[in-house]
Amino acid sequence: MSNATTEKVHVLIIGSGPAGYTAAIYAARANMKPVLYQGIQPGGQLTITTEVENYPGYPDGIQGPEMMVHFEKQAARMGADIRYGLATKVDFSKQPYQVEIDEEKWIEADAVIISTGASAKWLGIESEQRLNGFGVSACAVCDGFFFRGKEVAIVGAGDTAAEEAMYLAKLCTNVHMIVRRDQMRASKVMQDRVINTPNIKIYWDSVTDEIVGENKVEAVKIKNTKTNNVQQVPISGFFVAIGHQPNSDIFKGWIDMDETGYIKTIPGTSKTNVEGVFAAGDVQDKNYRQAVTAAGSGCMAALDAERYLSAKGIV
Repeated sequence: MSNATTEKVHVLIIGSGPAGYTAAIYAARANMKPVLYQGIQPGGQLTITTEVENYPGYPDGIQGPEMMVHFEKQAARMGADIRYGLATKVDFSKQPYQVEIDEEKWIEADAVIISTGASAKWLGIESEQRLNGFGVSACAVCDGFFFRGKEVAIVGAGDTAAEEAMYLAKLCTNVHMIVRRDQMRASKVMQDRVINTPNIKIYWDSVTDEIVGENKVEAVKIKNTKTNNVQQVPISGFFVAIGHQPNSDIFKGWIDMDETGYIKTIPGTSKTNVEGVFAAGDVQDKNYRQAVTAAGSGCMAALDAERYLSAKGIV
């Protein structure tokens, strides 16, 4: 790599959701002159969320995209250098660490904070995309509240789907659960709970044929794969709970991950197996996946990076 396209920074933050922006706020205040690259989806998953009502400090709620603009402005005001660009390759074999941006430029960094997030897996049908944010959601804990006293559907068969179905059952009149096979992947105890919840109706051997509605979700067409019978069920909300994919591919081979690609951190810290590389937010959290927990872990990563660089005598 030629020096002409290399830039040296103290702290490089990769990703721009609540974790990345919070890390940038803390790092900038600690005079670490952080550079943040926003990635493919500036603002992260919150930019495809409409109303956010569970983040403290917003008594009237706030739109997800607007909230991320607030985060970004605050980080910029503190002095963070926020840039468009996507990290495309890394080399953590020696310090300073090297990260390629947009396949054309290399950044050398004394410390790296990975906050690349995770992406919800979708069914891939046209009506799901069209109505995303208008009754279609990939987070029951985030959006279930808006469907109190209404009928909803959820698709999925793992522990997350079972938990989200139980959560929705407390808020909604009926929950229609669409399960692809004749059994669930969820743990036995979670299956039993779902099956024994009176207002959850399970559709075995079934897939989503179509979500019906022009500007909002009005019904779902559920197809039985054994009989090919399609029934239309009136609903107001449709929840996809078939899993998340952490955005961690470029770190494979360098950073320890679990079998699904979530980055492993040392419990109680943001530290990865590579000294001076930290991870925050949904890329390392498959349990909570909330804006407030992501922001908290972004704070942890910045403080861990500051202590690391201090001990090295760099800042």
